[in-house]
Amino acid sequence: MKTSVFSSFSFGAVLAVLVLTGCGKGPTAPPASSSPQSGGSAPAEKVVTIGMSQCNLGEPWRVQMNQDIATAAQKHPNLKVVYKDAQNDTLKQRAHVEEFVSAKVDLIIISPKEAAPLTEPVAKAMDAGIPVIVLDRRLIGDKYTCFIGADNKKIGKAAGEWIKQTLGGKGKVVELEGLMTSTPGQDRHSGFREGIVGSQIEVVFEADMKWLEPDARQEMESALARFPHIDLVYAHNDPGAHGAYLATKAAGREKEMKFVGIDALPQEGVAYVSQGILSATFQYPTGGVEAIDTALKILAGDKVPKEITLGSRLFTKDNVANGGEPLP
Repeated sequence: MKTSVFSSFSFGAVLAVLVLTGCGKGPTAPPASSSPQSGGSAPAEKVVTIGMSQCNLGEPWRVQMNQDIATAAQKHPNLKVVYKDAQNDTLKQRAHVEEFVSAKVDLIIISPKEAAPLTEPVAKAMDAGIPVIVLDRRLIGDKYTCFIGADNKKIGKAAGEWIKQTLGGKGKVVELEGLMTSTPGQDRHSGFREGIVGSQIEVVFEADMKWLEPDARQEMESALARFPHIDLVYAHNDPGAHGAYLATKAAGREKEMKFVGIDALPQEGVAYVSQGILSATFQYPTGGVEAIDTALKILAGDKVPKEITLGSRLFTKDNVANGGEPLP
């Protein structure tokens, strides 16, 4: 498996570029000289253009994804990436794909906000002869060139099993869900429920916090008002777990429960585990590096797998200093 790649330029600089390119009007990632990666490269005599549609940049994990793509793309002088930010607007993201098709880009990378509404425009891009890499969130059907992402159901199930073991098979749990119209939210939920089967764990409160920390904090405030005792909070991402922690700390109840998240960015979830804020986090790689590597192979005419499944790691206080441990 591959972990996130950090660029030589600062996080702030990349974020500034991404914000400026918010609606696809800003600069593309600047090229840097380097030999192509093994396993395929775009033709040296031709500049090729990749259109990248990100569903939103309100989540640190998605900012990291774009950063990973930019860092990987910079190694190839003939590769240009045009970034667009849908700002959590499905209609805007549909328009992104249509604009890329009209511009006749050589390849599209999309991390869709929702499965159903983005399936049709991606299919039309394929009909127009433009290969499409779907990153992180699935579409309906299989009309795309390659899907890259970790196994969300496996991660959710591993979280459920870890929670079951940690709580001794019983306890009251709050589940703060990611966007439940997205496939990761659905899979992290169903996997978790599968992981706690056979236990006496009771999910006393669940709410869709749409991957956003402020929403998670608000939902957790509601849970705290309703339930005098909670043993653990399982959030579908680390910002959600952190938002729940902040709400609980404000209520003076943070020592009463444990917090578990998913993503494990070094500067976010892994840091929270190191600080004792989260009891555990499960890595969800961005797939940015793999997306560029796969794009280069496609552009070179090489065959690529229909699906590329990325691995995951579990980080707890016992293993965080050693880089976590891989999920079996």
